[in-house]
Amino acid sequence: MFRTLLVEDSRTFRDTLSGILHAHFPDMKVVEAEDGVQALDEVESELPDIIFMDIKLPGASGIELTRQIKLAHAEVVVVILTSYDLPEYRQAAYRNGADCFISKGDVCCMVEVLARVEGVRTLRRVH
Repeated sequence: MFRTLLVEDSRTFRDTLSGILHAHFPDMKVVEAEDGVQALDEVESELPDIIFMDIKLPGASGIELTRQIKLAHAEVVVVILTSYDLPEYRQAAYRNGADCFISKGDVCCMVEVLARVEGVRTLRRVH
């Protein structure tokens, strides 16, 4: 089963994204975390195929969490999905192992999210 982890402190955004993912990929398991501690617990218990990671989280940085996750599970695809679309955040995200960076403010944000999920699902089916 394909697993997605949403790491986002906004309940509204998590619900919206989860709903869109379930509508397009009904067989996908979507797990949610609202902070860094919960995110790391979910990574270990669920071992998701893809993670959508916010940058600003209660008590944690999504960039630092990305580094920790990629060190332990290099195969997990981590997509930074944030409102903070600044060059220094993009650079830090990629330096710390992020596979992709998507701005929530981009008009194509959800199209990019769905394309990224489809790409990872296809890659996992091939292997």
